[in-house]
Amino acid sequence: MKKILIIEDDRRIAQNISRGLQQEGYATEVVYEGINGRQMALQPGIDLLILDINLPGINGFEVCRSVRAERPHLPIILLTALDEIDDKVEGLALGADDYLVKPFDFRELIARVATCLRRSALLGDVADPAETILQLANLTVDLARKEVRRNNTTIDLTAREFALLEYLLRNRGRVLSKPDIAEAVWDLNFDTGTNVVEVYINYLRKKIDRDFEPKLIHTRPGMGYVLKEEA
Repeated sequence: MKKILIIEDDRRIAQNISRGLQQEGYATEVVYEGINGRQMALQPGIDLLILDINLPGINGFEVCRSVRAERPHLPIILLTALDEIDDKVEGLALGADDYLVKPFDFRELIARVATCLRRSALLGDVADPAETILQLANLTVDLARKEVRRNNTTIDLTAREFALLEYLLRNRGRVLSKPDIAEAVWDLNFDTGTNVVEVYINYLRKKIDRDFEPKLIHTRPGMGYVLKEEA
């Protein structure tokens, strides 16, 4: 049974979410403020975090940042009354996997929980060791150990950055449009009017390309991005 932590200061909303998730077969824990919520999220046994942004103690953005640093592969869904594009981009940039704007249909929350857990299971799945190493030039990605290296340098990536890099590597040499990337990496569960794809491409460039040669991530104006070794 998957265990979901809900950090939400509105007790009515938190309890309604908890009861609904339990009816769907999930175990739940509820915390009403940010500091204790962050500590609970770092405990083993939590499979997914549902996180409000406006929390007493510390806000949801800070909780998301802290949890993502310690648990890079824990799925995080933000619940927010903030419907501004910048707030959505900030939450995703801090490592959230998805978000819902209040008020929301509970059926949509259930669908997004299932999607995040399914994606998490795929990212964490260990297949035949011979199929878990992706490589291009001096870039090596170990899918089983979730390790990324260029030359002999280990590079730390968030779960979303890792998923994006894996997708680019599996399609190396192909020009991938922003809709292609959004559908594969974010499952289209965000406002495609945001610049989140560009934001994450830039994150990857800074981490795996800026201090290394050859450059591997290339922009094709008007078309998208391609991962390839170019002279």
